[in-house]
Amino acid sequence: MAVATLKGPFNSEYGVSNKMEGKPSGRRRVFVQTETGCVLGVELDRADNAHTVKRRLQLALNVPTEERSLMYGDTVLKNDLSAVRNDSPLLLTRTFLHRSSSTPCLSPTGRELVERDQSRPIEILGCSDYTFRTKQLVMEVVEAIKNGIDPIPVHSGLGGAYYFRNCSGENVAIVKPTDEEPFAPNNPKGFVGKALGQPGLKRSVRVGETGFREVAAYLLDYDNFANVPPTALVKITHSVFNINNGVNGSKHNHKRNQVSKIASFQQYIPHDFDASDHGTSSFPVSAVHRIGILDVRILNTDRHAGNLLVKLDGVGRFDQVELVPIDHGLCLPENLEDPYFEWVHWPQASIPFSEDELKYINNLDPFRDSEVLRMELPMIREACLRVFVLCTIFLKEAAGFGFCLAEIGQMMSREFCGCEEEPSELEVICLEARRILEEKKMPSQIKDEDDEFQFSLDCEDEFCPYRILESKETFHVDSNGGNGRNLLSKIEERDECAWDKETESDDCIDKVGKLSMPTKQISSSESTGGCLAGNKSDGHMAGSTSFVKLSDMNDEDWPLFLDNFHELLYPAFVDRRSVTLQQRQRQRLGTSCRF
Repeated sequence: MAVATLKGPFNSEYGVSNKMEGKPSGRRRVFVQTETGCVLGVELDRADNAHTVKRRLQLALNVPTEERSLMYGDTVLKNDLSAVRNDSPLLLTRTFLHRSSSTPCLSPTGRELVERDQSRPIEILGCSDYTFRTKQLVMEVVEAIKNGIDPIPVHSGLGGAYYFRNCSGENVAIVKPTDEEPFAPNNPKGFVGKALGQPGLKRSVRVGETGFREVAAYLLDYDNFANVPPTALVKITHSVFNINNGVNGSKHNHKRNQVSKIASFQQYIPHDFDASDHGTSSFPVSAVHRIGILDVRILNTDRHAGNLLVKLDGVGRFDQVELVPIDHGLCLPENLEDPYFEWVHWPQASIPFSEDELKYINNLDPFRDSEVLRMELPMIREACLRVFVLCTIFLKEAAGFGFCLAEIGQMMSREFCGCEEEPSELEVICLEARRILEEKKMPSQIKDEDDEFQFSLDCEDEFCPYRILESKETFHVDSNGGNGRNLLSKIEERDECAWDKETESDDCIDKVGKLSMPTKQISSSESTGGCLAGNKSDGHMAGSTSFVKLSDMNDEDWPLFLDNFHELLYPAFVDRRSVTLQQRQRQRLGTSCRF
């Protein structure tokens, strides 16, 4: 899996190239990664197209390119490569993902291996003001490598990770190769079975794409508000990295060769322990709030105590501790997912936001932030940005209404009643916003039916996934103070037969959450104790279900959907606040009084 190059190395020190000036269609250097982890550094000129790039891959690495597409984020590259920016990672993936990722590629021949990558051991993908601290770390690590100080594999966790050290032998960076993630072809801990680009640990986060999410969390942490360590995406070369037998034609070899990989490169933070090793009630309120604000913005689906590092001050006082959030690879999913917020039940989360925190939230601009991510991480998918925009708008409006962090987190989290997973209050609002959008698009199809239904949409058109089943109802919070809600409209699982029969379910991320409008019928007479009761359709309402999908809206529908979403927020907030006050009054009365 050596990195071949068809031109010379970067001319900037330590392999950090300068930003491209002038037209984007000029000479650029990109990194092409196959679905099994091979990496090729290629210099493009105006005459290049997807075919010539794939031909270079075939000649340099001897990998098959038939029935494979060159992907640039969401875009399938063809003849025009003018949109591809300097230092961007591209992915060569199967057009139809049917074969197992364990199918070996042929190994490069001796002639191609002569043309090794002559660039530096570490190259930062992209170059901006955000990478200043990372450049310093790269220089320290490169110097240590030259002095024979090897990195140390990290044995914890599900994916491959490595501590890189400085000349003093101190850990200064943690590197996570994208092809060693859980389920990726070169995972060193046995969690293999998928190719890069397929659904991963979370179905809305694809294998090989957690690395740029780590970088996105750092880029979005303006002014180091939540204390995310400096992070960058790099091409890094070392013999310590793992290549599984049979992948890329590799065989067991006691002498390890130099291997180049695309990876996230994050500053290592010395710490005393993580949040799971000590009681959390003594953590600073401001630190919990700041991390929670970031988690809400990026819809973090994996914020547990183990990825909150704790640094004590010199005398070990907990009121002076510093919390450092790490491991953001499962944020920014492609669909609305059920987040995991460890802090949602911490006492600090129930304390109102401070004036400074409210000011920070009020100044957030999700559309400007999306442009920053597009510029710095051109491989990011548009669906991820839509989730980010939606969650940031929700945070701004909820905080402005007066909700605390815990209430916001609860409204975004799903609940289980029996074996049923219910959409969160945020998802319910989105479903209603989507219903209104579809209603406005097809007014001629609305008609009255009978007294049981207020109205119904006739969706005989096979492309229309929505059908109104129940009368419009209002939001409410269940009597237990959880995330219970009346659906504004009921959803029905759509028959999956509309999907391409030839597409395997494991290879099609869109198949997870194909919905029409609502599924759950709510009845206070049910024996569910006030929880939502519903029936699954064909067993698809599982833990990985996506109730809300944003990527299937076109550019015209997306802003209209956001308008509907914004209009629905205030009545939903008012209803939740009203029910919350009623709960508090009942709690003050107590249950031991009998009249």
